[in-house]
Amino acid sequence: MKIGELAKRSGLSAHTIRYYERIGLLPYADRDQSSQRDYDASMLIWIEFLGRLRTTGMPIRDMLRYAALRERGVGTEMERRDMLEQHRERVRTHAAELQACLLVLDTKIAGYAGQEQRMKDYDATPPERRRKPAGTRAARAREH
Repeated sequence: MKIGELAKRSGLSAHTIRYYERIGLLPYADRDQSSQRDYDASMLIWIEFLGRLRTTGMPIRDMLRYAALRERGVGTEMERRDMLEQHRERVRTHAAELQACLLVLDTKIAGYAGQEQRMKDYDATPPERRRKPAGTRAARAREH
């Protein structure tokens, strides 16, 4: 398939595909008789995998290392597995942190929902918080 079709089917721009090829994330494409890139359909699976790695926060240098190991083929399976296991642990840790953040957000949102319900139930306005004019505290401290 031509680069335009690969871009359309993968969701990447043609520019990004050429960039990924140039830095080594994608293997160089075969060329047809008119010297246009001609990609195999299996490239879509690899691009999807790279997208997952990117979404999970894998640094591009690690993606490049993984791609280089993949390119070397047989004999690199254990190293690739180790890389993915280490990355999985980082993703799990990050997911747990995000889950804790979601809990805080949910609690805060529920508090606001509770405030709205209290206002509806009791038709009360929340008490107005009054602030002292700026400099009042400093002026009083100088008087003493």
